[in-house]
Amino acid sequence: MPSPFAEKTTLRTERLTLEPLGPQHAEGTWLMLQDEEAMRLTGTTAAFTRDSVDRWLEKLAAAGDRADWAIVRSADGEHLGEIVLNEYDELASSVNFRIGMRTDVAGRGYGTEATRAVVAHAFDVLGLHRISLDVFSFNPRAQRVYEKCGFVVEGRQRETFRLPDGTWGDSVLMGILATDPR
Repeated sequence: MPSPFAEKTTLRTERLTLEPLGPQHAEGTWLMLQDEEAMRLTGTTAAFTRDSVDRWLEKLAAAGDRADWAIVRSADGEHLGEIVLNEYDELASSVNFRIGMRTDVAGRGYGTEATRAVVAHAFDVLGLHRISLDVFSFNPRAQRVYEKCGFVVEGRQRETFRLPDGTWGDSVLMGILATDPR
């Protein structure tokens, strides 16, 4: 069976264009990776070089097991973040969900709008059965976005991430099924 991710699709919402993430988004991706608070909220601890980011973006178009989109504000073409369906499990018809947004655009509904578009695409177009994610307990704003979009808390993993101050954060496990209300 061909991968549902073979064709890279652009998604549009009222205020956003979700474009297949690629080399043309290198500058916006690099700037997002410089946002220390965004990196903390997503648990990103890796050190990136501009060259490694460029190489990664070049490979995405050929990836048949995932869909990566740049979140672009339609009005001005501003790169706000990225949103991803990955870890595709063909047998379970399921994927993992991930989103990263610049913190200077938080609180304006862009994350909710992008999440709803990707969830609808996953279920209504790709025909997937389940989407799962984990969100850190120290990121309640993201958890509220996921709940607004229909994800439900399914569990909690204790002390999965050590914060720079030495304290630990938990991972809240969430999921949504194609049959769940959105």
